Amino acid sequence: MFNEWLGFASAMLTFSLVLIIYRLFGRTGLFVWIAFSTVVANIQVVKTVELLGLTATLGNVMYGSAFLVTDILSEKYGKKEAQKAVWLGFFTLISLTIVMQLALLYQPHELDYAQQSLETIFGLLPRIAAGSLLAFIISQSLDVYLFHFIKNRFPKNSQLWIRNNISTMISQLVDTLIFTSVAFLGVFSMNEWWQIFFTTYILKWLVAVFDTPFVYIAKQFPKRER
Repeated sequence: MFNEWLGFASAMLTFSLVLIIYRLFGRTGLFVWIAFSTVVANIQVVKTVELLGLTATLGNVMYGSAFLVTDILSEKYGKKEAQKAVWLGFFTLISLTIVMQLALLYQPHELDYAQQSLETIFGLLPRIAAGSLLAFIISQSLDVYLFHFIKNRFPKNSQLWIRNNISTMISQLVDTLIFTSVAFLGVFSMNEWWQIFFTTYILKWLVAVFDTPFVYIAKQFPKRER
């Protein structure tokens, strides 16, 4: 149960840090977190662990925090600001991919000890990088759209959990489908692909449920532009 308890603690810490950066730096802090979370999630995803008896990759909590941020921005600052954050995260992810692929091309010095480790983390196959980028921009944009679509029908403060959970769960489903399809279809058998898809989405679904109280807390913070 060590990984499960550590995962719970990591989620508590990650979502608490989102609240702290928002409290200290306002909307600017949320924009910074979007860029930060996209980078860290794509580094963590290379590590495989066992959670709840399922084989999974890390990064689900950090990636889920990006959906938490866009929902906070949507709720307090509107659709335009939330979509701006999505494009900021997308640009950061593209920049990370390009810059690190260039870094790997340098011939390492004979005393260098980092090249192999960097290749393990950043030497992604093109289809995996493409899957990550495509899944991010589509799912995050869908999350922003669905949040406001649902908000028009459930606008009360007491109904915030409805628009937060439904928009995130649907967009996370789309995200998982796109990424696993682009990255792994044809690489694994359909049975193995289905297991990867199912376990990844279940973990993302749990993260989406867990972030709901943090949206309510952020809702109570004074609205700060920066």
